[in-house]
Amino acid sequence: MPTCASSGRAPGSRCARLAAVAGVSNPYLSQIERGLKKPSGEILQQAAKGLRISAETLYVKAGLLEEQTAQQVETKAALLADPGLTERQKRVLLDVYDAFCLENGRAGDTATPTTTEGAS
Repeated sequence: MPTCASSGRAPGSRCARLAAVAGVSNPYLSQIERGLKKPSGEILQQAAKGLRISAETLYVKAGLLEEQTAQQVETKAALLADPGLTERQKRVLLDVYDAFCLENGRAGDTATPTTTEGAS
């Protein structure tokens, strides 16, 4: 896969656009890519937007988060594949899903939460 360091820094290049979206310079982006600099969470989120991937995916690729469970990947894939949802709706649903997983401590736990409310 081409990198920003190897593909040049032409003004219209993909790397130049990504740097602009993330609010960083091309050299800084190249240093991040090579592991020489550690970007802030805000810069990673902006870069994820520019790459059109979730911030969580970028965090995993950057080694800042652990991989997701197969069940989490399947759930997210189903949400992303739904043609009846707008991109914004998909992002919101993914954020809510991630928040629930985090709240339930399911980062590596695939157990199904039990509920006692409304049980009949």
